[in-house]
Amino acid sequence: MVSIASLLLSGFLTFVELNCENLFDCRHDSLKNDQEFLPTSARQWTPRRYWRKLDNIGRTIISCSTDTINYQLPDLVALVEVENDSVVNDLAKRSLLRHAGYEYIITSSPDVRGLDVALLYQPFSFQYLHHHSIRITPLEGMRPTRDILYVSGRVQSGDTLHVFVVHAPSRYGGEQQTRPYRQQVAHRLMQSVDSLRALSPDARILVAGDFNDYLSDVSLQYIEGNGLKNVSRHATGHHGAKGTYRFQGLWRSLDHIFTSPSLPADTCYVNDQPFLLEEDPKFGGVKPFRTFNGFRYRRGFSDHLPLVARLRLE
Repeated sequence: MVSIASLLLSGFLTFVELNCENLFDCRHDSLKNDQEFLPTSARQWTPRRYWRKLDNIGRTIISCSTDTINYQLPDLVALVEVENDSVVNDLAKRSLLRHAGYEYIITSSPDVRGLDVALLYQPFSFQYLHHHSIRITPLEGMRPTRDILYVSGRVQSGDTLHVFVVHAPSRYGGEQQTRPYRQQVAHRLMQSVDSLRALSPDARILVAGDFNDYLSDVSLQYIEGNGLKNVSRHATGHHGAKGTYRFQGLWRSLDHIFTSPSLPADTCYVNDQPFLLEEDPKFGGVKPFRTFNGFRYRRGFSDHLPLVARLRLE
């Protein structure tokens, strides 16, 4: 096992972004539309399936180690599509990750299904300082969406790292019709980023999540055009994945990681370990091994693959 001292001298931080594909518990929240994930629902979301899902997500995170000798766990993990505090607590404290030492922060968003975003962090490499949720003002016709999570902490270089976790509105209802909703999230995000840069022009900023947009879309071009670099732009896997998501046989990425110029990335790739993949009988090749295919339970991991970035702190 690698020593804490060697970690603190390493000068790098490992960051993971992962869409968990509907990580719901089995209990009904009367204030949310979560009936789809209950034991009595069509999905038959039982405690047995829930705990298998937690261990699958834990196994996914463990496999994102960039140190294949010592298997050093990621320092930070941005989680998308998690239902609530109890789910993330079960993941961090009761799943395969229970001995990993992760602490976490999670939003409490007005999303109608109850979905939130969260950040797992290792306290010895990221010393938590502050967090708050950034509420998105809905446009006309736009359902309330997930808050952006902002977390700051001190890293081993002594600098403060500013982390934003994003889950933009989906394309359900049509890409063109929903495009302004994702632009609204991008504009609110950059307002907060610009406020940070006004106080500290060289602030170390990390933005990650599921933007539900591709590289050529306006929301991502807006973020890059305002001084953040998409370090996941060319990220691919080692076992056939050419992005984090596959739709009708086409690999692309809805998940992205952006950094400020003061936070360079040594590497960024898609973690496509073979156990996270399955054969794609319709289009050929492989695709993410997901939990559900429609309403058919598949026992898999997620419909998204994780992004892994190794960030340079010196």
